Amino acid sequence: MAFNRNGLVVSLSLLGLAFGLDRVHKAFHVAADCIAPGAAKCVEFLGTYSPLGWQDWRGGEIVPVTDFFDYVLVWNTGISYGLLGSLPVWAIGLLMAVALVALCIWWWQSRSTLVRAGLALCIGGALSNGLDRLLYGAVADFFHFYWGEWSFYIFNIADAMISAGVVLLILDALGIGRARTKSTPA
Repeated sequence: MAFNRNGLVVSLSLLGLAFGLDRVHKAFHVAADCIAPGAAKCVEFLGTYSPLGWQDWRGGEIVPVTDFFDYVLVWNTGISYGLLGSLPVWAIGLLMAVALVALCIWWWQSRSTLVRAGLALCIGGALSNGLDRLLYGAVADFFHFYWGEWSFYIFNIADAMISAGVVLLILDALGIGRARTKSTPA
């Protein structure tokens, strides 16, 4: 089997892109002293304020951009949408590890380029969010969309990549991207 067959190179590139973009983004904004495996020293901050600069954020920063979007730093101690936030970090880490192993097995066994691309985006995003849990004790989220009193959840680049991966998986499930078979007249 050639290395390029069934989208291996494309999917590995997408995995690296999803992981790398999120890591660079977080390295630019999050203060280095927030890195404290097991300590979560920046996660406990509960205030909000307008930052003086774009670097060394610790949590609670908010920069209004439009009437429906703020750029913020919020720490998510749960999984998606803050679910299971009451679980200890090790339990969430275990859940994420099991999910990542399952995604990797599915990726490895798939022969569909679209499925591999979707899974690669999901794996890259999940790996970066998992690394946040190891480094900070929670996931750093930045993008907050809202309308009036209604608030869409706050997310990061890794979450956006995971969502894009899920869209690709849905497209595959709908049959988009598959070769069409010709039907023979009866």
